[in-house]
Amino acid sequence: MRILIANDTFHPDLNGNSYFTHRLASSLIKRGHQVLVIAPSQTFHHEKSIRGGVPVFGVRSMSIPHYANFRVTIPWFAKKTLTNVIKEFNPEVVHIQSHFAVGRMTMRIAKKLGMKVIGTNHFMPENLVFYFHFPNWLEKKAIRWAWNDFRSIYEKLDFVTTPTKTAADLLKKYGFLKQVLPVSNGIDMKKFHSGQDATYLKQRYDLPNKPVLLFVGRLDKEKNVDLVIRALASIDPKIAPHFLIAGKGYEMENLRRLAKELKIEDRVTFAGFVSDEDLPFLYNTATVFINAGTAELQSLVVMEAMATGLPVIGVNAMALPELIHDGENGYLFPVGDVNKLAECIQKLFSDVQLRGSMGKKSLEIIGNHDVEKSMSKFESLYRELSH
Repeated sequence: MRILIANDTFHPDLNGNSYFTHRLASSLIKRGHQVLVIAPSQTFHHEKSIRGGVPVFGVRSMSIPHYANFRVTIPWFAKKTLTNVIKEFNPEVVHIQSHFAVGRMTMRIAKKLGMKVIGTNHFMPENLVFYFHFPNWLEKKAIRWAWNDFRSIYEKLDFVTTPTKTAADLLKKYGFLKQVLPVSNGIDMKKFHSGQDATYLKQRYDLPNKPVLLFVGRLDKEKNVDLVIRALASIDPKIAPHFLIAGKGYEMENLRRLAKELKIEDRVTFAGFVSDEDLPFLYNTATVFINAGTAELQSLVVMEAMATGLPVIGVNAMALPELIHDGENGYLFPVGDVNKLAECIQKLFSDVQLRGSMGKKSLEIIGNHDVEKSMSKFESLYRELSH
């Protein structure tokens, strides 16, 4: 099949939506499909390129000041060019991953050309409005407006998916009327697994010979990594693990200062950006994984940690409870509750047998999210829509 995928973020951008879209495109190519991705260019020009092994048409874009992870396109400057690109590729199905400029522009052109369009939602306004620093009353209005804008695009689609049941229920909560099918983002169990020799990373980051609590992700406010540092500071140093933080973002310097203020900087390592090649090995440096983010529609990093056989600690919010079963493969703590988080960390790092049994349960749960199962579901949807 000829499958056109459109998104407002793509490889090498550092976010879950970008990772999923790249993996979807790569997997479809491996399965013998002809794939083209439309995404923002990496310059102020339209450009054809191969990014991460995937053919990409880059729509002229600009970087966003103070938020280097994203670039934005100007739709009215690209309509004619994009129409010609879509006509030339002539896809049997179009799959958009966002309702922003590239996604909505592609959808409108494709529908006008009589093409079938499916959309996957990875969107939560809470992941964006923080950066505008609105007062609380205006932030609430912005979130309502953002959901209305989302509906105006996605309700025109032929079919809609989202990664979890929680995410599907959220769409209904905000008035989305179309049927929404939960399809897991999926995890590559061949790439992420336990037993990979991570000695070289332990040496690279000069990790001490003690258990490690790992965080992987953007160091931005909604990830709440500061809560983890505060919780660690309250734990007896004899029990407390070493905290390895992998990722970059605008909160990095604030987090460094916090660790220093709390006098635990010797117990925290900032690894910075970790390459795709090193990432599976990084999980093998860890004893337990943590995600304190409150706006997760699924969480690829939690899935990667679980595939590596790690117990997981997470906040009891959004879709994390679908992966983290409290008391079975890890623990959930209430939003903002540093004391409860500290208690969860203490429990796991005080009991080797508990960690072992919870790690096994993580493997059992994540088996239902194998990426091949997810790709097969998308293939079936494409075939249904194209006939």
